[in-house]
Amino acid sequence: MKGEIGNFVKVWLSVVASLCYSHMIGKSIKQGATRLLAILPVIVLFLALPLNLTSIFLGGPTAFFVAWLATFKLLLFAYGKGPLSSYPPLPLPHFISLACFPIKIQNDPTQNCSKSPLNYAVKLLIYSTNLLVYQNRHSLHPKVFMFLFSVYTYIIFELILALVAALVRVSLGVELEPQFNEPYLSTSLQDFWGRRWNLMASNILRPTVYDPVRAVSSRWIGTKWVALPAVITAFFVSGMMHELIFYYLGRKRPTWDLTCFFLLHGVCVSVEIAVKKAVRRKWRLPALVSGILAMGFVMVTGMWLFLPALMRFDADVRGNRELVSLIEFVKNIGTTFGSGIGKVIEFLSLSLRLLQSTLGALGMS
Repeated sequence: MKGEIGNFVKVWLSVVASLCYSHMIGKSIKQGATRLLAILPVIVLFLALPLNLTSIFLGGPTAFFVAWLATFKLLLFAYGKGPLSSYPPLPLPHFISLACFPIKIQNDPTQNCSKSPLNYAVKLLIYSTNLLVYQNRHSLHPKVFMFLFSVYTYIIFELILALVAALVRVSLGVELEPQFNEPYLSTSLQDFWGRRWNLMASNILRPTVYDPVRAVSSRWIGTKWVALPAVITAFFVSGMMHELIFYYLGRKRPTWDLTCFFLLHGVCVSVEIAVKKAVRRKWRLPALVSGILAMGFVMVTGMWLFLPALMRFDADVRGNRELVSLIEFVKNIGTTFGSGIGKVIEFLSLSLRLLQSTLGALGMS
């Protein structure tokens, strides 16, 4: 674990140094192909950096933040677009934070997008039931357990991203938009993927993939159906980026299950859009019915194509082993330093033990 943490620090120091260089390039080179050539080495480096990490808990977020979000934002920045481009130029801390973290600064200060503490408290309460579920997992049908696994995975994913956003919010003193918008309340697949699930990924796919494909397609098929190829292409790119992230985590040749998952949803969202245009909103299923159908489709296809891809590289076993190593590492630090710091470290160690028990409830033991 000590070696992995050392590599983690080196990777992120490289990220920060590269973004400082990119920030300087933005001030000295005009947008366009010349700026792209100057930033291209950084993009290549960002695609290679996650290969220096082998753990799930450090390598996974790094791959998502750096190899996907940062590279796409830098591509936009090369042409004077995206969240990194502004006039006057962004301050360096804002530039670095926006480049490599799943955040978006809220432009309307009068709109309060932050969720209440009660929202997170309820989710933590739901998440705490995993201990009971794990103790009785053998009496549950495997599909029921996988469903609960998906729910717990969503909750911990949202909480981790919310924690990162909270740290950035305090550091920069700005208000941020939420990364999730209660996806379980979706009324359709379009609503789920476009307005509720992992909004940071949607926000970066829209200007880098959706809008360019839509602009090109409009020359050939007109404006009425131009959204369909753009949607499918955006989902395809999302699938490819998930394949890349899972390769970083497992170092195994992809089986393309993830690409199939996102292509399937891209096609279904396109069909949904086409049907809505055809009926012109004259007929619509009740929101409750369409929402249940949409979420049911997400869950079924996720358990069929997405979750098995996660388990191909023994994520459960490796995740538990990494937590044990991290707990021991933190305890050793607590022993090395004095009682004051040691108490803080001991608290962190107990928190990690709780997280380990939590992952056990998800079957990661």
